Amino acid sequence: MRYNVPHKIKQFFFVLIKLSIVVAAFSFIYSKIIKNDQLEFSSFLSFLKENDVFSFKNIIILMILSFFNWFFEILKWRYLVKYITSISFTSALEQSLAGLTASLITPNRIGDYGAKAIYYAKTLRTKIVLLNLLGNMAQMTITTILGGIGLLIFINRYPIAVSYYKIVIVGILMLLIGLFVWLASKQNRFKIKGFSFASIINFITSIPLKSHGFNLVFSLTRYLIFSFQLYYLLLIFGVNISYYDAMVVITSMYLLASIVPSISIFDVVIKGSVAVFLFSYLGVNEFIILSTTSLMWLLNFVIPSLFGSYFVLNFKLPKPVAK
Repeated sequence: MRYNVPHKIKQFFFVLIKLSIVVAAFSFIYSKIIKNDQLEFSSFLSFLKENDVFSFKNIIILMILSFFNWFFEILKWRYLVKYITSISFTSALEQSLAGLTASLITPNRIGDYGAKAIYYAKTLRTKIVLLNLLGNMAQMTITTILGGIGLLIFINRYPIAVSYYKIVIVGILMLLIGLFVWLASKQNRFKIKGFSFASIINFITSIPLKSHGFNLVFSLTRYLIFSFQLYYLLLIFGVNISYYDAMVVITSMYLLASIVPSISIFDVVIKGSVAVFLFSYLGVNEFIILSTTSLMWLLNFVIPSLFGSYFVLNFKLPKPVAK
């Protein structure tokens, strides 16, 4: 027998969930900023002041780069959703930033999928999740291609110890995983949330090639923007390095950091640790690298998530974007 929960109780628990997401996100952000074992906040703040990071010119440039980073992410999401329904730029903005806030406290940004899907009718949510996955896959594709090139150059240039035996083993494992996925795609009994691999692949292949192309272009544009922002911060902090040399390390860093499964809020710790290791070969001070990655995290995750918190708190059911 089905029991219908009263509307007021549903609303109460929904408000409770929204508050929990925002409070948890703010708590994690606070712990990573104020109680960071890797980088003392007072020292970090003093370092920023000493290097004139808060000058009008630097603030404007850094904020513009962060703005366009998210501008192209929002455009990408709007263009992806266009395949099943039209949404405004404002709606895409709300969904993207609310998804960011929800993703901060979930492993591998899973919360982003649920937060965006809930904006739509139940009949569209599976497709929305798949479109979101497609957008993230495009970003990962760019990260992998550029990171692979950068890492090869890095390994050939610097005396880093590489176990070719382990590389071969990893390569074999990746081939086996690829083979398993291919075989599974042929079997309808293998399903994800009630949908077979074949139906998922059919959905992806049904999307026009032009849409996939725009997806990759938006992802590449974002990548070039936030990687240049990191390079600009290095210049502010007095690191004498060419753009090419910096990009070899930066692309390698983003690739290695993206491989490690983690909760989004710890992204700054992982990127910081990988960056410290890689930039040590260029003789860059550890404190400078930790300050750079921390500021990147503040500009591109923390500040946008504050706006996202507003959208999370103001989201109301049942008002999907499309029916």
